[in-house]
Amino acid sequence: QVQLVESGGGLVQPGGSLRLSCAASGSIFSGIVMGWYRQAPGKQRDLVATITSGGSADYADSVKGRFTISRGNARNTVHLQMNSLKPEDTAVYYCNARLPNGLTLRWGQGTQVTVSS
Repeated sequence: QVQLVESGGGLVQPGGSLRLSCAASGSIFSGIVMGWYRQAPGKQRDLVATITSGGSADYADSVKGRFTISRGNARNTVHLQMNSLKPEDTAVYYCNARLPNGLTLRWGQGTQVTVSS
C-alpha cells in the first residue's frame, strides 16, 4: 500500500516561492500518476498539477507558468516548485497517487501554504 508524506509548506509573502515535497513508500506500480491538489478554507479540493510515470505534466490554468511539478532524484519522490505566489494560492496542499483510470490510491496528510504580507 502506498503511503505519502508531504513537507515544505509554510508562510511566504506574495511573489515569493516555496518547494513542496512528497515522499512515497510502499507498493509503487508502473503507470501510477502523482499529483498535487489543494483545498482552501470553505472550498473544494482542486487539482493543481499531475505528473505521469513517463514524466508528462499537466497543470491547472491558475498555476500555469508559476508552478512546476517534477519527480525527485531520490526514489519515489515528487516536488512542486511554486513561484510568484499569490494570496489566492493559500491552501492545504495534498499529495495524491492514483491509477491511470483515475482511482485514488492514497492521499497525503497535507501541508499548509499561506501566502500573506
